[in-house]
Amino acid sequence: QVQLVESGGDLVQPGGSLKLSCTASVFTLKNYIIGWFRQAPGKEREGVAGISPDGRLTDYSYSAKGRFAISRDDAKNTVSLQMSDLKFEDTGNYICAASTSDVWAYTDRLNPNEYQYWGQGTQVTVSS
Repeated sequence: QVQLVESGGDLVQPGGSLKLSCTASVFTLKNYIIGWFRQAPGKEREGVAGISPDGRLTDYSYSAKGRFAISRDDAKNTVSLQMSDLKFEDTGNYICAASTSDVWAYTDRLNPNEYQYWGQGTQVTVSS
C-alpha cells in the first residue's frame, strides 16, 4: 500500500520559518510529480507547490511564491517544503500528494484532482 508521510509541522510566530518533509514507503517519489497542499478548517484544500519528477520544474500558488520553496532529495526519497515569512493565513494541515501524470506541462499541478496518492498531513499553526 502506498503511503506518504509528512513531518515538520509546528506552532510558529508570524514571520517565522518551517521546513516540512514528505517521504514514502513502498514507492519511489522521484517517479512522480509531488505536490504540497494545505487545508484549513472549513476551507477547501488548496494547492501550495508542486515539483516535477526530475526536480527541475516547480510551481507555486500566488500566496506561496517568493516565500516557499519546494525541493526533492532523491537519495533520501524526500520532498521538502521550506516556508519562510509565515503569515496567519498559512495556518492549516499541510498534505503532500503524488501524481501519476507523465507530462508536467499537461498537469494542473495545484489542482488536487490531479493527484492519486495522499498523506495524512502535518499541522502548521502560525500564531503570536
